[in-house]
Amino acid sequence: MPRKFRQAYWDEPLLKELGRPGRLGMLAPSDPKVLRRFNDPSSLVPASMRRTSLALPELSELQVLRHFNRLSQMNFSVELGMYPLGSCTMKYNPKVSEMIAGSDGMKHAHPLQPPETVQGLLSILYELERSLSEIAGMSRFSLSTAAGAQGEFAGVLMIRKYLGQHGGADRDEILVPDSAHGTNPASAAMAGFKVVKVPSDATGQVRASSVKELASEKTAGMMFTVPNTLGLFESEVVEVCDAVHRAGGLMYYDGANMNALLGKVRPGDMGFDIVHLNLHKTFATPHGGGGPGAGPVGVTRKLAKYLPVPVVSSKKGKYFLDYGLKDSIGPLKGFVGNSAILLRAYVYIRLLGSAGLSNVSSLAVLAANYLWKSLDPEAFPVSHAKDLRRKHEAVVSVSGDLPGGAMTVAKAILDYGMHAPTVYFPLIVSEALMIEPTESEPLEMLDEYAEAMNTIYASMKAGALGPVPKNTSVGKVDEVKASHPMTLRVHW
Repeated sequence: MPRKFRQAYWDEPLLKELGRPGRLGMLAPSDPKVLRRFNDPSSLVPASMRRTSLALPELSELQVLRHFNRLSQMNFSVELGMYPLGSCTMKYNPKVSEMIAGSDGMKHAHPLQPPETVQGLLSILYELERSLSEIAGMSRFSLSTAAGAQGEFAGVLMIRKYLGQHGGADRDEILVPDSAHGTNPASAAMAGFKVVKVPSDATGQVRASSVKELASEKTAGMMFTVPNTLGLFESEVVEVCDAVHRAGGLMYYDGANMNALLGKVRPGDMGFDIVHLNLHKTFATPHGGGGPGAGPVGVTRKLAKYLPVPVVSSKKGKYFLDYGLKDSIGPLKGFVGNSAILLRAYVYIRLLGSAGLSNVSSLAVLAANYLWKSLDPEAFPVSHAKDLRRKHEAVVSVSGDLPGGAMTVAKAILDYGMHAPTVYFPLIVSEALMIEPTESEPLEMLDEYAEAMNTIYASMKAGALGPVPKNTSVGKVDEVKASHPMTLRVHW
């Protein structure tokens, strides 16, 4: 929309004080006794929680509705346009999952209820755990971990405890590829390990020879993302797993990119001992906005007794939260975790079945390669393995002869009603744009996105782009000051 209209429509109503004394959006109770309590909240609110003054805006119901609807229109979502954040897998969430997760049986359940009163929910969580085990090639999963990073932390804690009980207490190094997500080295360090960086070669892959050189009697394990953050399948993954095992370590699979492998190959079959799966990436549950997420962690049989508790177990046809794992690393999240997110994932898996999940990966890989090949190669070259097909995402650079680089492209794409790709990651790629269209987008949307990207590049090259974004509700923000420092106003 034109800038003048944007200012009139967005900025002015949000800056004006719309409240007027005496204006109401509700009907006060007529009963004198109720009215007294209504006008004097002191009988309802303890003195310690009471404010001396509270200048709430006085608005009509219509004004309040317009205000919050206007705010909702200022936000972007996957239901409004393409949201190709690389590595994040911002796919569409089926509405049937939302409906079931919002059913009375879910939203009225309480974590302190006796197990016999929530047998239906526990049975679903038990079936979800078995499904995830089959999908990942693991023996058992704990559903309690709240996100991928917490799944990572659980994984390295299990590595530490297992090795401590099997003569490896002095092993204090975790191998991490230079292309890894930043949470990998952070999780390893939080668990008390030293991080040893494994370099990628010219093709963007980790070679078994490099791992063999770095692995030693100090190696506790390796954290490995397959496909990696460049969108490339690690062709020597089996040899890498074997090298770490021969050195006496364990292999941890970062499941952030599992969207590319559903029904194609299982981490357990590749040689991994521990897996985490991001349900808010691969299994179409809500992602972003601070959560909640879910990052269940699965293990092979020899590690099952170390899983974080509780796990959902079954005995004589009854389901219960099992806190009795002999060598558990303990609880990392309250109760069984984010149950509503887990329920959404269960619905998604049952909705698609094994053939449908496999098709998800096929379509996601096809979409990523189609979009990548639709981009102008002069404008958006790739830095690694130009002749290799990508998996679920593609990483390109913005041509170095243009001012502004990746950030300018990212801001400009917002004016087309589409979200930007991930920028400046992975760190081994200069001016990186990390694009993951997912399986959700139709061909027409992929064409539109590629056309917009190529048009932006042409405008940048011609010096005709100007300040961006122009048409969004808020202009270009300072990425640092947008979150820090925060300015809070408190009324007492």
